[in-house]
Amino acid sequence: MNKINRREFMRRAAVTTGTVAAGLWLPKGVIGEVQQGGTVATHQVSLGKTGITASRLAMGTGTIGWKHQSNQTRLGMEAFVELARHAHACGITYFDAADMYGSHTFLCNALKDVPRERLTLSTKMERNVEDGPEQAIERFLKELGTDYIDILVLHCVTQGDWDKQLASHMDALTKAKQKKLVRAVGVSCHSVEALRTAAKSPWVDVVLARINHTGTKMDAKPDVVVPVLREIHDAGKAVIGMKIAGEGKLISDLDNSLKYVLGLDCVDAMIIGFEQKAQVDDTIARIEKAAKIQKVTSRA
Repeated sequence: MNKINRREFMRRAAVTTGTVAAGLWLPKGVIGEVQQGGTVATHQVSLGKTGITASRLAMGTGTIGWKHQSNQTRLGMEAFVELARHAHACGITYFDAADMYGSHTFLCNALKDVPRERLTLSTKMERNVEDGPEQAIERFLKELGTDYIDILVLHCVTQGDWDKQLASHMDALTKAKQKKLVRAVGVSCHSVEALRTAAKSPWVDVVLARINHTGTKMDAKPDVVVPVLREIHDAGKAVIGMKIAGEGKLISDLDNSLKYVLGLDCVDAMIIGFEQKAQVDDTIARIEKAAKIQKVTSRA
């Protein structure tokens, strides 16, 4: 990673985001200070009633993610580490992983020098996890290099009766939560039926839901999905938006998607997968611009 002094970093941050948003990743393991509330994207927001706070914008690690790899991990360890450290230096404290993406050890290497309390880590467990739910949780902790996971969700649930089909997984996550190995549990939904079940389930703390202004790569059109998200949010559960860029299909229309999601009253934070440092800077700047249109402030 190219090393720059603090004055140069601050100059670049001011140019790219219009504000001094964060501290610098320093050499030799010295930890940079992330300033609070610099931009709408990096401000710490509350995630439902979980007691967890996170930057409004999360770095996703699962673009075209499957078979334990993704576009982010395909960058290679060195490039991934540089990318994640840049995101953190810009003020992003929320990082999303999944067993399916193979990104646990990558995040561990990238963020090992950051005080754990300054990070929000989320990951996902597949239905067919090979080593079983309880053993998988222990493995996730080791791979991430942490004593606890902030958010652990069941990955890619599609059936309306997922709460019955995945009861053993839910029990394992509940036990991990009781042992304080996990702070919040929930689901990553890939159907409206699954979302509706999540809205009614008392077990759910957090829901990851696909949302953008066109319905691209979503469970249904926004006018169908949003009322369900509002029901979930009104129940005190955290709603985390994903597929904001429609898995890359809305890149040319990203400003409108960001404006739309920021204008909703039922989405707490959003996950976007970056593959280049410039994309981090650009997205933070775009969120700031979109937030001004929607009159969203950096206050939680």
